[in-house]
Amino acid sequence: MALSKAKELRELSDDELSTEIANVKRELFDLRFNQATRQMETGFHQFKHARRKLAQLMTIERERQLAGDSANDDAAVSSEQ
Repeated sequence: MALSKAKELRELSDDELSTEIANVKRELFDLRFNQATRQMETGFHQFKHARRKLAQLMTIERERQLAGDSANDDAAVSSEQ
């Protein structure tokens, strides 16, 4: 699994971002399952890559949520004045 650049991840739409988050969570689950059942002999670095990518994706998702909230707050302040 090649690591994605944050710039490339930011270009994803909201739906693509949610799908990618679900895919990475599933990949991390599969890695843990394979480790627990001793089916994984090598490739433990994949945990690090999957966790990092998940963190990047969730950070981008949260940034978008906060950007939307601040836009709503600005609109509310403007309408009050």
